[in-house]
Amino acid sequence: MTRPLFLMAAVALLAGWLPLLVVGIRARTLDGVAALQAAGTQTTLVLVCLSTGLRQSSFASLALITAVCVVVSGLIFARFLDRPP
Repeated sequence: MTRPLFLMAAVALLAGWLPLLVVGIRARTLDGVAALQAAGTQTTLVLVCLSTGLRQSSFASLALITAVCVVVSGLIFARFLDRPP
């Protein structure tokens, strides 16, 4: 019974990418990085929901890899945006 709920949650999270895309394209650089970090977090949540809804453990592994990459990319962006031009 909970499988369709997780799949609907994944679709709802995917719909949340549209505002982040708009902010990432139209806003300042620092705001775009924040939108990119939020999109990465949403991607991780979508993959966890898909893993539970479809009962595929490979999506859970991909979610773990995505979560680590989001943290590392945030640190890298913060490092390079901290420097003056």
